[in-house]
Amino acid sequence: MIGPCFRALLASLLVLAASPLVADEAAVEQPKLTARPQGLLRGDLTLTALDEKAAYTFSQAAIGRPLGDFVLLDRNGKPVELSRYLGKPLLVNFIYTACFQVCPTTTRNLQKALENTVSVMGADRFNVVSIGFNQPFDSPAALRDFSRQYGIDLPNWNFLSPATAIVDDLTAHFGFRFIATSAGFDHLNQVTMVDAEGRIVRQVYGEKFTAEDIAEPLKLLITGSAIPPETGTLREIMERIRIICSVYDPQTGRYRTDYSLYFMFAGFLTFVFFMIYLSINFWRNRRRDEPKAP
Repeated sequence: MIGPCFRALLASLLVLAASPLVADEAAVEQPKLTARPQGLLRGDLTLTALDEKAAYTFSQAAIGRPLGDFVLLDRNGKPVELSRYLGKPLLVNFIYTACFQVCPTTTRNLQKALENTVSVMGADRFNVVSIGFNQPFDSPAALRDFSRQYGIDLPNWNFLSPATAIVDDLTAHFGFRFIATSAGFDHLNQVTMVDAEGRIVRQVYGEKFTAEDIAEPLKLLITGSAIPPETGTLREIMERIRIICSVYDPQTGRYRTDYSLYFMFAGFLTFVFFMIYLSINFWRNRRRDEPKAP
């Protein structure tokens, strides 16, 4: 008697557990770079977002450009000229300290990608600079707190704060674009690679970085070898990674959160507990139906 009931209930549980997976796969198939409506109106507020193709073109146009002679402040408030980094490969990325999701994740992932290079090649062979573009809020003190909070502690990594007056020129020089929204910024997820001669040679996009993305071209720069030209098209990049950091969802008026993982986990736990419950009931029914010894 329990056999048909057990099979029916098991089938329904499998459907329940699998539905989040199906939903998650459907979400993965959605375009990763065009998920945000542009110029959407909410009441009297217009929310804009970056045009990914235009931002990508603007970013790529910086390749081949010599490093500009900008002066910024380090975490202790001391002036630092970017020209001081000439002679070694340099990685540059832009962040804003009020970003609590993508910027910290991207920065930590960059550190993980570089840790092996530091241990193998040495921290004195290249430099990394993170620049806070949200001025005057990304002050030296704010950048110092950001680096401490998220454990960015490589000895060759500095955090720099530009004056408000040079932010536009500085970001444009590196091909970095950003747009203010009502709750933050849409901006490129971009790491700029500069060779020892001070020439921008590559833009790396995304929130996660592999050895192929960062470590391998960096090792070529450290050893003085030329980096082969990239063959990936914008379409290929868009299919692999998300190059735009968007912290605000104008459809809901909230920051984005991917709840599919929570539903997947809840469905899995539900399935496990029901299986345990059915197994116990099945064992009890078998014992009850067994003929008793005379």
